[in-house]
Amino acid sequence: MDDTVFEIRTVAVVGAGTMGHGIAHVAAAAGFDVILSDASAAAIESGLARIRDNLDRGIARGKVSEAERDDALARLRGEPDLRAAASLADLIVEAVPEVAALKREVFSTAAEGAKAATLFATNTSSIPLAQLADALPRPDRFVGLHFFNPVHLQPLLEIVRAEATGEDALAQALAFAHALGKDPIVVRDVAGFASSRLGVALGLEAIRMVEQGVASAADIDKAMELGYRHPMGPLRLTDLVGLDVRLAIAETLAREIDPVRFEPPRLLRDLVAAGKLGKKVGEGFYRYG
Repeated sequence: MDDTVFEIRTVAVVGAGTMGHGIAHVAAAAGFDVILSDASAAAIESGLARIRDNLDRGIARGKVSEAERDDALARLRGEPDLRAAASLADLIVEAVPEVAALKREVFSTAAEGAKAATLFATNTSSIPLAQLADALPRPDRFVGLHFFNPVHLQPLLEIVRAEATGEDALAQALAFAHALGKDPIVVRDVAGFASSRLGVALGLEAIRMVEQGVASAADIDKAMELGYRHPMGPLRLTDLVGLDVRLAIAETLAREIDPVRFEPPRLLRDLVAAGKLGKKVGEGFYRYG
């Protein structure tokens, strides 16, 4: 990092779940001091343990040295008090569940402890930033940083520029992306942005095909993997993302863009209601050992 250009030193990640611990991982590995915050102390401990486990796997595969692992872990710490975490951060990344009211509450609380120049970011995959920005005192210091799961392996970072986002904030977000080794794209603030809108459209159609008995989940995925060179089929990807997450995104897109195109299939709603949320619980469109 060039200290004369890049001003972010400490990153607070709010939410220690699937995306939050992944964001904390890549930020610490890139040399930032990282505070992982969550209302649950147990969630923080679990998130830190998952980061260590992923780093250990990197060592086993020859991708990470023991020194790199130890340095990254030394730059990480947990803090359940959101205001305290925010007071130390130059960048605050929100990574809580896809519920606008919850995200607004996080931003409002964090802003009470944050410095005036702190850059705020949301990892939302579908909610327009315009619905969140007024929870912050400075909307010009607000961007979307949409990471992809698993964060430490996926190269893409979708940067969302809201109408009020300032040039300096966008420049900082781009610099942060490059410091993480990510390949960023910049998109306008519309529901679903670019990646979720396209990905969910394909995923919903694949679910409808299963629902209608067109083909099995495995064969639909194989069609996209072999016929279109997708690294992962849309149904296995839905399992990886989480069926509950995909449902929440689809509901946002149906509400904000088109209630017909993005109406969640009954099968998706039924699987979520049955607790079959994908890989994280061991069953979705596939079963996991």
